[in-house]
Amino acid sequence: MDIVPDTSVVIDGRVSEHVESGEFAGATIHVPEAVVGELEAQANDGRESGWDGLSELQRLAGLSDADEMTLEYVGRRPDAVEKRDAGEGEIDALIRDIAAEYEATLFTSDVVQSEVARAKGLTVEYVEPRTEAVEDLAIKQFFDEQTMSVHLRAGERPRAKRGAIGDMHYEVIREDVTDEGQLKDWAQEIENSARADPDGFIELSEPGMDIVQFREYRIAIARPPFSDGFEITAVRPIVKTDLDDYAMADELRDRLTEQQRGVLISGSPGAGKSTFAQAVAEFLAKSDFAVKTMEKPRDLQVGPDITQYTALGGSMEKTADSLLMVRPDYTIYDEVRKTDDFEVFADMRLAGVGMIGVVHATRAIDALQRLVGRVELGMIPQIVDTVVYIEAGEIAKVYDVTTQVKVPHGLMEEDLARPVIVIRDFETGEPEYEIYTFNRQVVTVPLNDEDDGAGSESGVDRIAKQEVEREIRSIAHGHVEVDLRGPNTAVVWVEDDDISQVIGKGGGRISDVENRLGIDIDVRTLSERPSGAGQGSSGSSGGGGGQQAGEIVTPEVTSRHIIVPMDGHAGDTVEVQADGEYLFTATVSRGGEVQVSRGSAIAEELEQAIDRGKTITVVPS
Repeated sequence: MDIVPDTSVVIDGRVSEHVESGEFAGATIHVPEAVVGELEAQANDGRESGWDGLSELQRLAGLSDADEMTLEYVGRRPDAVEKRDAGEGEIDALIRDIAAEYEATLFTSDVVQSEVARAKGLTVEYVEPRTEAVEDLAIKQFFDEQTMSVHLRAGERPRAKRGAIGDMHYEVIREDVTDEGQLKDWAQEIENSARADPDGFIELSEPGMDIVQFREYRIAIARPPFSDGFEITAVRPIVKTDLDDYAMADELRDRLTEQQRGVLISGSPGAGKSTFAQAVAEFLAKSDFAVKTMEKPRDLQVGPDITQYTALGGSMEKTADSLLMVRPDYTIYDEVRKTDDFEVFADMRLAGVGMIGVVHATRAIDALQRLVGRVELGMIPQIVDTVVYIEAGEIAKVYDVTTQVKVPHGLMEEDLARPVIVIRDFETGEPEYEIYTFNRQVVTVPLNDEDDGAGSESGVDRIAKQEVEREIRSIAHGHVEVDLRGPNTAVVWVEDDDISQVIGKGGGRISDVENRLGIDIDVRTLSERPSGAGQGSSGSSGGGGGQQAGEIVTPEVTSRHIIVPMDGHAGDTVEVQADGEYLFTATVSRGGEVQVSRGSAIAEELEQAIDRGKTITVVPS
């Protein structure tokens, strides 16, 4: 009898069992090198399945030495591409080829492998995959009613986040140090349970990282070299709410049901955004709406009548295309973070699907500002008409988002009328922010001076001052300072050598600037300025009253990076600041720039500063 086992039965230990039971007694076991290569790759990645398979091969070697069967290794090892594409069937194909070459029986517990082999005319012996009865995971011992997440790391004491939403504490929960062997046993149990349980699945499996959803637990298993130590992090929701548990529940119910909406649920990490999203999803499902979710990983705790989708082939864009065929009334998009996510959200909404997105933001207005630059400005109110800000598990703010053609607040000239996005407090109806294009730049202007933290200088004043300064700097070569004297009047102070250049022949150049900005500008020399008068802004080549103001730069925002130009500073270490406040320290590349990847915490902070019109400066460290 000639037997060719595939990887599945080697990992399960089924080959040695069949030899010991007499079913394969005296058989010749042809083990494909493709199986050995796949097991070796899994073991190198720290996966228990690889170690289990290698242990089975050692048992088979012992049985061969005892003359209970004959063991041969045959075929060739898979190359890097074939190992990478193992999930696409490349290694399975190599194993079938070996079975055909030796006219052997293919032994497998992989149902797809067995069906393909039979279709190709091979003799197949199929056994059901081995599963274990699943009750509860061993790591459940670390959870109590107030535990949101458990953090287990080799060589460290177990820790957990415990408390109420908005009042979580990261604390040691046991004094005994967890060893790596124990973590590996727990990881194996978690992965096996996820495969066996109908309410479990492996969301992601990459070298060094597995993400598992088992019932209400989302579990991340990290291994070296991806992490610097073996670690298991398990998260679960600690509370399930109903829409009635929140403020303005009646008003939000009416708003969501009167027509399909575009909603952003925003808040800081751990504030309760997903908990609120679950409450909204279940309310909509009970209100005769077809509701689906888009999540990666899928961890929203929703009822069985709501189907949860993940990234199809690794792409949420493909998921969206599929959902448009399903035609949901509302889709809950959990974790809208990257530009691609916002574009998918926008496409779904413009296709007529009600969309509810969960977004990280430290203020309600920041959720909307994350759309700026990612979608066309005028389309924002069609994509998002409602923003709900969650803080400490409660609704702290709701915004209504609309578009009006009007003169922006604080500006006077009728010819400055333009499309303006108006953000109103949903409860009071009072406008709190305006977003519009001002001299080719998108600006977000707070209408309540208390909110923008700028003392007596309003958001409109700051934007106007910045734009006047930018226009004059494009003409002047030396130092420039700007004083606003009223809503439509400014005084510009320039170097003596620059005044004629700024004014232009017959005042033509400064008139052009005035017409573009809708502001009357009085140009004077710095030598005329009284000492200490006003608060100017330093130009790129002038002094700043004795303070080191740094070099003002204009970052470029691309789809993947924020690029800070720093010509002439290659190799230097610099501090990047916004309105004089420290953001981060970086080393300038050989190309004379600093690149920050969008989506990182540093990039988010820098992008917010740019969105708010802050002056970005770079100071040698």
